[in-house]
Amino acid sequence: MVLICLALTSLRLIVQMHAKKLLQKELAQRDNFALGINYAAKVAVLCGSISYFFGHLATFDINTIHVQVLLPIGLIWTYIYMGQYIHRKWILYQFNETQAILKQNVCAALVDSGMLVGNCILVLGLYHWFTPTDLNSLFIASVCFVILQFLFAIDSKLRESRFAKSNQGASLQDNFNLANTSIGIRYAGKTIGLALAIYAGLHSAPNYEGQIVDSVLTVLIHSTFMWLLLYLCSRLLIKIVLPKVNIGLEVDHQDNIGIACLEFAVFCTMGYLLINMFSI
Repeated sequence: MVLICLALTSLRLIVQMHAKKLLQKELAQRDNFALGINYAAKVAVLCGSISYFFGHLATFDINTIHVQVLLPIGLIWTYIYMGQYIHRKWILYQFNETQAILKQNVCAALVDSGMLVGNCILVLGLYHWFTPTDLNSLFIASVCFVILQFLFAIDSKLRESRFAKSNQGASLQDNFNLANTSIGIRYAGKTIGLALAIYAGLHSAPNYEGQIVDSVLTVLIHSTFMWLLLYLCSRLLIKIVLPKVNIGLEVDHQDNIGIACLEFAVFCTMGYLLINMFSI
């Protein structure tokens, strides 16, 4: 509990520093819903990662707390925010999430929050699959983390390509700046759904301790298979729950939040279903 309080205090100061003004004024007086959504996602990620870690901690010794607890949690947070940085600066390099959120762009907050939650799920999945015990295992986990970021990037670029084909070459990243909330909901849902599918892949992948090539290939094959299975099953489920509905038209042009929420639910539910199916 003390660790959570210290983490949340640090988070509040960091968010307030980026906002360049008092956080309570931005949230309570300006009613910046976008910043509130993004801040809530960061609080959930911090508390959720700590809770997950302690839930999987077999033993606890106060004398080795710095190695047993503080170092692993520090590494988990480092990788989560490293994934966020990669997503912001490399995958969505044409879109400035931070600036858009301060301009009360809810779509930007949903995109950024979905990516943050997705990276949290990915990192915790890696921790569950291959808990680093030395520098060699940490290196293997790091290589796998980079490979999975490539999977996130490919998925995002395919979504951008489909969006451009359906909207006369328009850029998805440019449309994030138009504050279309439904596009943000759909993007966040697919990102979290993919992260859950990758978690399922990591859950089913065997652990080859000390073998870099075998570990990377195993993670890549299992995660890619779950990625494909996620989209196949989600498309089928969407056809059942939304028959004869042009989702692209409803979400991209009419900002239909209801349709976007259904798509969000389908992808997240299917990702969670894959985790439970392959952990039997």
